[in-house]
Amino acid sequence: MAMAVAPDQQQVPAGASSAPPRLRVHDTTLVPPSPSPPETSLPLTFFDIIWLHSPPVERLFFYRLAPDADVAAIVSNLKDSLHQAVRAFYPLAGRLRRTPGTSDRYELYYRPGDAVTFTVAECDDDDADIDGLATDDPRELAKIAALVPPLPEGGRLLALQATLLSARRGLAIGVTVHHAACDGSGSTHFLHTWAAACIGAEAPPPPPVIDRTLLTDARGLYDIFCQAAPSTDEMEFVKMSADQLFATFTLSKDDLQRVKDIVADEAMKRGVAPPRCSSLVATLGFVWSCYLQRAKESCGSDDEGSMTYLLFPVDHRSRMKPPLPDKYLGNCVGPAVGMAPKGELAAAGAGGLFSACAAVVSAIDEAVRGIGTSSMDAWVDRIMEAAAAGLLSVAGSPRFRVYELDFGFGRPAKVDIVSVARTGAVAVAESRSSTGGMEVGISLQPAGMDRYRKCFADCIAWLHQRS
Repeated sequence: MAMAVAPDQQQVPAGASSAPPRLRVHDTTLVPPSPSPPETSLPLTFFDIIWLHSPPVERLFFYRLAPDADVAAIVSNLKDSLHQAVRAFYPLAGRLRRTPGTSDRYELYYRPGDAVTFTVAECDDDDADIDGLATDDPRELAKIAALVPPLPEGGRLLALQATLLSARRGLAIGVTVHHAACDGSGSTHFLHTWAAACIGAEAPPPPPVIDRTLLTDARGLYDIFCQAAPSTDEMEFVKMSADQLFATFTLSKDDLQRVKDIVADEAMKRGVAPPRCSSLVATLGFVWSCYLQRAKESCGSDDEGSMTYLLFPVDHRSRMKPPLPDKYLGNCVGPAVGMAPKGELAAAGAGGLFSACAAVVSAIDEAVRGIGTSSMDAWVDRIMEAAAAGLLSVAGSPRFRVYELDFGFGRPAKVDIVSVARTGAVAVAESRSSTGGMEVGISLQPAGMDRYRKCFADCIAWLHQRS
């Protein structure tokens, strides 16, 4: 749920960016669902309308190619199999529009002939090779941002791009999705369906459930959220600087267990019940605490008593009444808002880690208890209030299994959510290198990145010194 500026993230003039890699576009194809479904309109729900003015979600998948890979066959197979995936997820081939005859109702509108844009490009720059791009080390954001396609004008919902990297040793698949169309569960379901079609899987993923009538709105939340949601001009997003960097930080299964043990020990010392510290809770707590320590080093400690916030998504499909199917296509995530005094979270050692993890658990409990109650009415207001005070937000989930996306030439060497660079969020996924671990992507300017890398490394070292 990447919706706001992160604490102490510097804002710079719009339009500032370093030189992107030089791309040669080989082909841009419109891929319609085949066979074509009938004309369809899907109304936005109260879960969808929150994202009406949000920037699109941009994911980037890097793949290594064998030296003898038949590149032409790979690209052709990607394109041919895309027809099947688009057929199953045909609303994504349509566009977002205001419902005719209304002033504040919106819908996903598909009509025969609509299609998804699929671009094939190639980058010959020597520094745009797979080894330099598919790494955890800081990379120039401009080098990878050019590998994700923009959404076509006219309210289009999905765009795809396959870029051959230097010497054709790698392939980058860029995916851009309008968040009002579906959440991360839905968009990655589409990608798993595409990958299964590409390899001719005998047991493809189940089809999406395309039925907005399954979600009722007895509380009138659509009108509340539509009125409270800021316009595009009012949305505050981080402006990317010319030297913006993107890096990934990994927590191994052992690291996460150490976090859990430290939190449990600290709870015992305080004489309180230990928070339910799952691997995701441990990850968010650790990253949040490190982030505040970095901010403290950067900005000083004058406001240690003020509150800081962590905003992250909670999937509510199973909690709706009646429950929504797991493969429901649309948005069904709500905000969980963790809060704690900055000074507590920025404190080095077990105290800061405990406070962060306890705040994350409390936020999850509150989000779950609030479903179907009046607390949902204030979702947007609470998000905007937290954003005004300064927050860190989270995108992605380890449940999406992004490192299992195999199109026939191996699993991804690296996956990034590039759009977090513009929303001030961190991107969470399962670790590709450590079973049971987590990885977190973050975009910062060089000075901030140096501080965060040092803070993260120091905190990891401290975890292991305690044993």
